[in-house]
Amino acid sequence: MVTLTAERGASGAAATTTYRRFLNRHVSWIPVFAAIAILLIMIAGAMAYFPNFQLPRILSSILLDNAYLLVLAVGMTFVILTGGIDLSVGAVMAFTGILCASLLSQGVPVAVAVPAMILIGAAIGLLIGVLVQFFDVQPFIASLIGMFLARGLAFVVSLESIKVDNEGILWLQSTRFSFAGWYITPTGIIALLTVALAAFVLRFTRFGRTVYAVGGNEQSARLMGLPVVRAKLSVYVISGVCAGLAGIVLTAYSGAGYPLNGVGTELDTIAAVVIGGTLLTGGSGFVLGSMIGVFVYGLIRTIISFSGAEQSWTRITVGALLLLFVVVQRIIVSRSALSK
Repeated sequence: MVTLTAERGASGAAATTTYRRFLNRHVSWIPVFAAIAILLIMIAGAMAYFPNFQLPRILSSILLDNAYLLVLAVGMTFVILTGGIDLSVGAVMAFTGILCASLLSQGVPVAVAVPAMILIGAAIGLLIGVLVQFFDVQPFIASLIGMFLARGLAFVVSLESIKVDNEGILWLQSTRFSFAGWYITPTGIIALLTVALAAFVLRFTRFGRTVYAVGGNEQSARLMGLPVVRAKLSVYVISGVCAGLAGIVLTAYSGAGYPLNGVGTELDTIAAVVIGGTLLTGGSGFVLGSMIGVFVYGLIRTIISFSGAEQSWTRITVGALLLLFVVVQRIIVSRSALSK
């Protein structure tokens, strides 16, 4: 009897150990699965409550309306994974968007204007990275400087909206590829390709592993001989590149550049990334999770629009979800620390 009890105790302890190992190994996916569960619940509820809620058309519309936000979320994911933050993305998007519209209206070819906007975004991102890395400025303050700089430059370009007549840019939004009730525009394809490229970089490259290591423990990453400085500079450059690309996508979507575009978009981007499961403390998160977070954000706006309620409820709902996910993250971090 004693032997049987001991064997049961040993097997129970082994099962507990196996469970803890599995949890520790896959703990970073828990917030992502939570975001997916919330997305599915929202879809099921919307389909049950609204008879005209057609899933393929709605999800296609969400991607179309939030392609620029998805591109921004990709860049923000890289930054937050290192434990940083970038508040400049909305302003950089507005600056590159209106500058692109201005250049195109002056007859500058698309082949020149588009790469130039991406390079400008990269330059502003590099400036923020230099302030953070070499001048020891907090990422919040450094990116705030970048935000003021980009927003001011947007107003220097023009105080009014600039309409885009260039067919090459408008084609990105006006063209639709349809199949089985779904549709997608070139802007949506650009956003999805950005997600796919970023996911590959983070999962299969040395740079991606370095980004996770820096966010997990920067001092340990330095001791291991990893290129910490290069990684921290690169993530802000990537965020700037994504902001410049988002400016082009938004310009194609709206058909115009406007200096006040993107006000508050940096907060929407951070919210989408956090809802998608990326830890604000860094070291854990996935680009695919950020994409789910963008779809959750877009679906909230769509459901509120269907219900006829004021759009202010979008902020309230996103804020509540953000609070929930921050609490979940803190619980996960605390339990992971205790199990080590």
